[in-house]
Amino acid sequence: MFQAPSVFQRAPLPPATRESEPRHAQTLTATAPPPALGTSAPGAAAPAPAAAKKRDPYFDNVKYLAIVLVAVAHAWEPVMDGSRATRALYMIVYMFHMPAFILISGYFSRSFDMTAPKVKRLITSVAVPYLVFETAYSLFKRYADDSPDMAISLVDPFFLTWFLIALFIWRVTTPIWQAIRHPLPVALAIAMLASVSPDIGDDLDLQRVLQFLPFFVLGLLVKPEHFQLVRRREVRLLSLPLFAGALLFAYWAAPRMQLGWFYRANSAQEMGAPWWSGAVMTLAMFGCALVLTVGFLAWVPGRERWFTVLGAGTICGYLLHGFLIKGAEYAGLFDHYTWLSDPLGLVVVSLVAAVAVTLMCAPLVGRALKWATEPDMNWAFRKVSARR
Repeated sequence: MFQAPSVFQRAPLPPATRESEPRHAQTLTATAPPPALGTSAPGAAAPAPAAAKKRDPYFDNVKYLAIVLVAVAHAWEPVMDGSRATRALYMIVYMFHMPAFILISGYFSRSFDMTAPKVKRLITSVAVPYLVFETAYSLFKRYADDSPDMAISLVDPFFLTWFLIALFIWRVTTPIWQAIRHPLPVALAIAMLASVSPDIGDDLDLQRVLQFLPFFVLGLLVKPEHFQLVRRREVRLLSLPLFAGALLFAYWAAPRMQLGWFYRANSAQEMGAPWWSGAVMTLAMFGCALVLTVGFLAWVPGRERWFTVLGAGTICGYLLHGFLIKGAEYAGLFDHYTWLSDPLGLVVVSLVAAVAVTLMCAPLVGRALKWATEPDMNWAFRKVSARR
């Protein structure tokens, strides 16, 4: 396992305060940011050549490594039954991989407002991909899984498309979080109330939207210097015993704990737990996820690596890998080849998922899918004045 701006796009230098841009207009010069998409300063000089532009590759590395974890964890789901160790690893990965994505997404939404250029980017790079891939996944299940009754419902996200509609909602509410005095406590209170409210229903996956909300709001509050603190050597060293302890606890909890707590898609009552446990688990899961996210971010390399360029294509990796996982399920692959649940099979499944999502993040794939992930829809929008 996942824009205008979005966690999937290439990241600007940490000191920048504007949101990330689509790949074709996203790099920043070392001296000043470019004008907003769709605007140009009167009399401005021509933009500097691409070779003169530079970005901190850290966030591209974060996004690529996180999307690999998303894909691998999804691949484990059909084969981890019977393996306590795999279930424990799955629990750890699920504890922080989406919180990390959401926090980074919030970080690059700090400058979002409801101006026309940014609303345009939000629609073309979040809302449109949601509509396209929600429809595509529904049709894929209808025909590949022989489910003729599978409806195309734009208000009931299927599988992984929930993140796009959640991102849309979170970003639209960004001005609210930036206006109130104590945004994080308010977001946590909302998440706690959602976890004890079974009547919210499934529309737009609002349970997930509300229960994951604190991570997005935290991202809005994070500053570049916080990432510098996270990447200190002391934090990396402390994260080693942290992950070791988390693995031991997860191994103990694997047969005892419902996975629904990690998905955040249901209230406590819907999982058969006392209502008050929803509020308690919301706070506990937030704290655990935050600590593990910090440990993950501490070990992400800050320099360019062979996979840095793939960080720009995580939107494709996120949206495409689900077809691979679901296609294998619909074809009965995991039921037919039972050895995939063995230790060697789990390694094979993990490697195949990691390699596949890596290929899906390649620039060539991004260019081929640009019509769906970053469509040019100037025809649908009014021309915006440069002053706006």
